[in-house]
Amino acid sequence: MRISLEWDSFFALLGQATLETLYMVGLAGGLTLLIGLPLGVLLFVSRRNGLYPLPWIHAVLGTLVNIGRSLPFVVLLIALIPFTRLVVGTTLGSTAAVVPIALGAFPFFARIVENALDEVEKGRTEAVIAMGGTHWHVIAKVLLPEALPAIVAGITLTLVMLIGFSSMAGVIGGGGLGDLAIRYGYQRFNQQVMVGTIVVLIVLVQGVQMLGDRVVRSLAHRR
Repeated sequence: MRISLEWDSFFALLGQATLETLYMVGLAGGLTLLIGLPLGVLLFVSRRNGLYPLPWIHAVLGTLVNIGRSLPFVVLLIALIPFTRLVVGTTLGSTAAVVPIALGAFPFFARIVENALDEVEKGRTEAVIAMGGTHWHVIAKVLLPEALPAIVAGITLTLVMLIGFSSMAGVIGGGGLGDLAIRYGYQRFNQQVMVGTIVVLIVLVQGVQMLGDRVVRSLAHRR
């Protein structure tokens, strides 16, 4: 049985779900950046030929990151239900969904940061060290600034992925556009809601991608 909504109710539900999605993506994106950036730097500098060679730490962190990247997000959502309840006291709602979303995204972003730093010319770091610069100077003054366009491109890619993760969080009642599509679109056979959520998701992804590309071009031009 197909159920339709009045336009006022439809736009109210769609607007609320969009705000919830933006909240999840924004908060999870901040946590992903906060955890993934230093982790990516640590993965890079702890290599055998890195600034701080710590092969065993690199091996352990690399293994954990690979495990985090290998798990399908739906499986991760379900597996982290006890941890999510421990952290926020509930497994329902947008705030609860941020926990698995961030934990699923930061290993991916850490690898992006590591690869971005790996693309920086070795001669630049060697020159700073030869002039008496410390390893911290190399990281803060050479590696991160030179890799910034690639890192911003990685942030853009990660945010697009987070939008998809936030939609999948609707499977466990995480709120947002995914939850709206499941409860009002799929379960109630409402094509109006399904089309609306798809359109909004496409607009969000296109907006993030266009903004990210513009920032990357601006940074590359300044270099």
